[in-house]
Amino acid sequence: MKHAIGIFDSGVGGLTVYKSIRKAFPNEDLIYFGDTARVPYGPKSPDTIIDYSVQNARFLLQLGVKILVVACNTSSAVAIPFLKKLTSIPIIGVIEPGSEVALSTTRNNKIGVIGTEGTIKSQAYSKAIKERVPEAEIFSAACPLFVPIVEEGWQDKPIAESIVRDYLNPLINSDIDTLVLGCTHYPLLKDVIQKVVGEKVNLVDSADAIALHLKDFLPAQDKTKSGTDTFYVSDNEEKFATIAQNILEKPIDKLKRVSLFESWFIE
Repeated sequence: MKHAIGIFDSGVGGLTVYKSIRKAFPNEDLIYFGDTARVPYGPKSPDTIIDYSVQNARFLLQLGVKILVVACNTSSAVAIPFLKKLTSIPIIGVIEPGSEVALSTTRNNKIGVIGTEGTIKSQAYSKAIKERVPEAEIFSAACPLFVPIVEEGWQDKPIAESIVRDYLNPLINSDIDTLVLGCTHYPLLKDVIQKVVGEKVNLVDSADAIALHLKDFLPAQDKTKSGTDTFYVSDNEEKFATIAQNILEKPIDKLKRVSLFESWFIE
């Protein structure tokens, strides 16, 4: 039996991770769960984030996944130790891969990190970076409005640039040369973020970093058939499908809404 890679996120943002993984591993089966009923995770308490993350993980584990990718930065920052108690399969968050890429990219060791309130408050990126390079300077900013902008599909509207500029001006003045997009939604704002910070600042996309990191966990692929894609959400599948088509540049099939409290009965 061929087991899938499971991916979960608080909403549509994790599709940036799915897209990178699909590109890097065209023969792997992928199962994606977006917790669209409870997005965003960033403003919620650590206990609530842990509860939601455990429920998401249990749902994917029930489907027999062989690797669990925690695409949500907020869940990665807070819930990974609790998720590892659920299973012996590899559980991969986005913090470590993103931190490694940031350090390999920076030239002056001045690194900016943007994320949800939960991710920034946890200082997960700062800790991971300073464990490797203690002299690195980290400049962080919570950007809580970025997720709703993406969830509404407003990333190309003028209001997006105005909000991005307000959040990022303090970081620009800190002479950073690298900026970690510490939320899977944020790569969907990459063009406007790059415009605001300037071309001299390198953007680190955790989606690409995690796809690269996955290669350490997967054997040589069976190239006899293409991988399958299955998508689940906890609410509003029509809106998810519309935004997903814009992100992935193709329509998605096999999309189903599930209630996590009923999902244990899925066969």
